[in-house]
Amino acid sequence: MQRRERTRQLIELGGLVQKAGLVELTDDDRATLYGALLDLAGCGRGGDASDVLARWKRRGKRAFDAEAQSITNES
Repeated sequence: MQRRERTRQLIELGGLVQKAGLVELTDDDRATLYGALLDLAGCGRGGDASDVLARWKRRGKRAFDAEAQSITNES
């Protein structure tokens, strides 16, 4: 059961990378994607980490809400 949950989590995280446009932006270059994610992780661990994480969370929530709204409007 834990293996299935982890697989689902990894698939969902990959979907977020795709949804954010990073795959197209980097032309599906795994080294570039990994480097970008490492930079993000570094920013999230920096001196102003709580501000950075809060800003990312707000932006992500707004994006999810906008997507849900556009799906609702299409129905």
